[in-house]
Amino acid sequence: MAEPPILSWEGLGLQQGSGWLFGAPPQVLGGGAGLDLHIGPRDRLALIGRNGAGKTTLLRLVAGQIEADRGLRKVKPGLNVVLLEQDPDFAGCATLMDFALAGTDAPQRHEVEAIAGQLGIDMATGAAGASGGERRRAALARALALDPDLLLLDEPTNHLDLAAIDWLEGWLSRFKGAFMVISHDRTFLKRLTNATLWLDRGNLRRKDVGFGGYEAWEEQVYAEEARAAEKLDAKLKLEAHWLARGVTARRKRNMGRLDKLHQMRAVRAAMINPAGAAKLTLSSDDDFKSKSVIVADSITKSFGDRTIIKPFSLRIQRGDRIGLVGGNGAGKTTLLKLLTGELAPDSGTVTHARTLSGVTIDQQRKLMDPQKTVRQVLAEGGDWIDVRGVRKHVQGYLKDFLFDPSVVDAKVGTFSGGERSRLLLAREFARTSNLLVLDEPTNDLDLETLDLLQEVIADYEGTVLIVSHDRDFLDRTVTITLGLDGSGTVDIVAGGYEDWEKQRKERASKARAASAPAADKAAQAAPLPPPSKKLSYKDQRDYELLPARIEELESLIARGEAALADPDLYTRDPDKFARIMKSLELAREEKDAAELRWLELAELVEG
Repeated sequence: MAEPPILSWEGLGLQQGSGWLFGAPPQVLGGGAGLDLHIGPRDRLALIGRNGAGKTTLLRLVAGQIEADRGLRKVKPGLNVVLLEQDPDFAGCATLMDFALAGTDAPQRHEVEAIAGQLGIDMATGAAGASGGERRRAALARALALDPDLLLLDEPTNHLDLAAIDWLEGWLSRFKGAFMVISHDRTFLKRLTNATLWLDRGNLRRKDVGFGGYEAWEEQVYAEEARAAEKLDAKLKLEAHWLARGVTARRKRNMGRLDKLHQMRAVRAAMINPAGAAKLTLSSDDDFKSKSVIVADSITKSFGDRTIIKPFSLRIQRGDRIGLVGGNGAGKTTLLKLLTGELAPDSGTVTHARTLSGVTIDQQRKLMDPQKTVRQVLAEGGDWIDVRGVRKHVQGYLKDFLFDPSVVDAKVGTFSGGERSRLLLAREFARTSNLLVLDEPTNDLDLETLDLLQEVIADYEGTVLIVSHDRDFLDRTVTITLGLDGSGTVDIVAGGYEDWEKQRKERASKARAASAPAADKAAQAAPLPPPSKKLSYKDQRDYELLPARIEELESLIARGEAALADPDLYTRDPDKFARIMKSLELAREEKDAAELRWLELAELVEG
């Protein structure tokens, strides 16, 4: 029997300005009974929806921070609901610790310190001068230290590096309560969620499948709506679905672009020697040089006694998509500035093609005047915009970037943060350039805009440099990954984030094998030594066998997620889709339990 919900909203409705953001009452055209939302004690919910749909507002309604215009909120007595906001307010806080301990419901200092230590953040850091990543870690430390029963997360991976994202994924996988998360990070959502809430055009749908099955479900819903509209011969209704049809078509086109991307990676892999060094060659070296737009030759960079970039060489060709990955402080931004000429190397040279002309979109996102209209931002108040030399009507161009053309005279200040980011992308992509530099471009973007961004990058005729922590985005866009581990060495890998991770693991495994003395190798092959504390027969067996079982479960989960990546699976074979989802849920639960059991036994063994 299903457990009763710990928090519910029934008939929820909220007005925004002169209209209803969602849950309009029956007397309003298109209105109805309002939104219903029920959260179970072990739900792991992905909250999906376009920028401006009201996702953050819905989280705040669930948290009880704002009042609804209609509906009834029911909460289990004593339930501790904690909201991690996307942009928490640090005003009036001298240090990050002051922020973490502020308010009447503050966590215990020692709990904050314990989590901050695991996240690698110094809570004595001044709040005013803290980076986005430091503020995000401090907010996480506060939220998790509050010991929530229901955790609400608004873009939790924004500004986090890969190590911190891995840590957060591990924490959430062991979390005993429920959580609801807004995130553009597909990998994060696929690994953690078991149900999806879709906020779409004022309605809230729920499907008890994790994010791995969301896109197939979304396309099924859109297809059913399109068929219903066609049967009614409602042209106006069909026209209202231009976005839905565009999204579906875009994803199908992106499948072809992924095939092309893999071919480009194969070509680049043939240019990189087996050792992964930076010397690249082609069958015709003259042809290669003529296509080169940036040539780095034995460049280095240090700050004080710390070496940021060890001798590094690379020829970047016209059309390359280069991804830079690594932890915060590993040197990504330094390398990017060296390649673009913003920073001079200590030694070596960086040569640019004479015709190189770049556009940079950085993570600070150039501010747009909130009082200006969309027409003023894009077309200087006119009706036409030059898009990389091609004249387009501004309303048609807005449609290309998933905006309703009617917003052309709306003020920028009325847009959500994600919509402003999308408008900025529309403005910057219109500029004529042959080098595009994107520094954390995925922050604040919804999933549909990420699909659009992938399409624009794929169709861009110039060269692209991308700094990002979004693993799925890199896997879908880049031809070469430059991986930095903080030691100064830069790995050059043909492929995306997964290819870099695979190479790192293989290299680490070989290094361990090569450095192990013969006696150690023999010990590795022998049975596990008896633990320092006597275990029962069952405990000893679990301690020895669980690691292999965990690996089996990880393989099973990977195969299941790969199967769900097929966008037509749900429509073609819904029973198979359901079986895979059920087996994935069971495998994830068993893996979580197995990892926890082994860790407990390991603590006993280590004494």
